Amino acid sequence: MPSLPWKTFRILLMWLGGGTFLALLLFLAANLWVLTSTRGRIDRELAQCQSERVGIVFGTSHWTRSGARNPHFEGRMRAAASLIHDGRVMHLLLSGDNSTRYYNEPVTMWKDLRGRAVPDSAMTLDYAGFSTFDTLARARDVFAVKRALLVTQSWHLPRALFIADALGIEARGCAAPERPSDSTLRLRAREWIARAATLGDIYLWGREPHFLGPLEPLQITPPQQRGPVSASDAASADDTTRESAHDSSASTPR
Repeated sequence: MPSLPWKTFRILLMWLGGGTFLALLLFLAANLWVLTSTRGRIDRELAQCQSERVGIVFGTSHWTRSGARNPHFEGRMRAAASLIHDGRVMHLLLSGDNSTRYYNEPVTMWKDLRGRAVPDSAMTLDYAGFSTFDTLARARDVFAVKRALLVTQSWHLPRALFIADALGIEARGCAAPERPSDSTLRLRAREWIARAATLGDIYLWGREPHFLGPLEPLQITPPQQRGPVSASDAASADDTTRESAHDSSASTPR
């Protein structure tokens, strides 16, 4: 006949197993919800991205930990410049992390896009886009954005679109070009965790952005009224400030 300690241990194992199984089901259900509710609004090829007045470009590090140029940054900049030059987007909101003076994602994006002949009048910088949630909350509450095209990688877009829906922003996703890299698999795996955490942010603990501020509606200049970008003003890749690897998380989902 089993002893009392053994019976207690078996019951405990059953509870732990059941709890783990339930947690796994909830985790998979959360990801499935985010993916299925947004997949119809993601344009996976740059040529297919639809027109919108405002494009929100999510910041990421310019460099990887190994010192190479970050392919995710390059893809977002390529997409943003193409959308402006093709006339599919009138204005870009460049939102990223500027938590220290040594790390400034918005300025790095601005410099890169100037080097691609995107005029200053077509760009607004948001220095407090510390996370996907912060970027979108500030787009709505600080920059008065009600509709937008979200520009980032395809694996990031479902979460970004889901947050936009929760905040009442009418959004569609434009998948930035991607190429395989050592970090891609790790980033995709971490994004599964980030999607599940997003549901908690929105529906359980009522997340708020780190900083808001006064209302500053975007000043959108029609393309025909923009001045040309001179060669002397255009920022080349050599002019772009190299970001501190210690402050960078190499395109970590936020």
